[in-house]
Amino acid sequence: MKALNSFGFPVLRFNFRGTGLSQGEHDHGIGEVEDARAALDWLDAGFHLPLLLAGFSFGAAVGLRAACADKRVNAVIGVGVPVAPVAAETEDEPRIYEFDFLKNCSRPKLFVSGARDRFGSRARLESLVASLPEPKKLVVIESADHFFEGRLRELRHAIETWVSEAVSSQL
Repeated sequence: MKALNSFGFPVLRFNFRGTGLSQGEHDHGIGEVEDARAALDWLDAGFHLPLLLAGFSFGAAVGLRAACADKRVNAVIGVGVPVAPVAAETEDEPRIYEFDFLKNCSRPKLFVSGARDRFGSRARLESLVASLPEPKKLVVIESADHFFEGRLRELRHAIETWVSEAVSSQL
């Protein structure tokens, strides 16, 4: 949020349904995609500016799904993307950590992960990113865990550098 705000972009940071003081109940990623779409609608209506979506962990899994299907979104950022194997789920609880939809996403894409992220192994993330269309970039921050504890400066630098080099002229 701070990295994007440093460019003067309006930034909306919100909780998904059932999180914090938000209304509703967790919907296993289905309703949360609608939450992300509603946020994009609100930003578009309020600011009429090009959109860039950034999400962290569950927010990346859900946000990338919403953003890649939305023609208004110019670029996407996934931080701490949960690419670890998903435990067996019931039919009532779909797998939201599948990223095949990204293979059709031609927008600029940045993925930032910690080298010690227990929810996103480096090998699985590298394999995912390698399978995606350009433009794309993967930044792995050495010694960082899933929450980038003690490494937020490097995370911010990675995002600011990518936005400056790859997308600021499009926004």
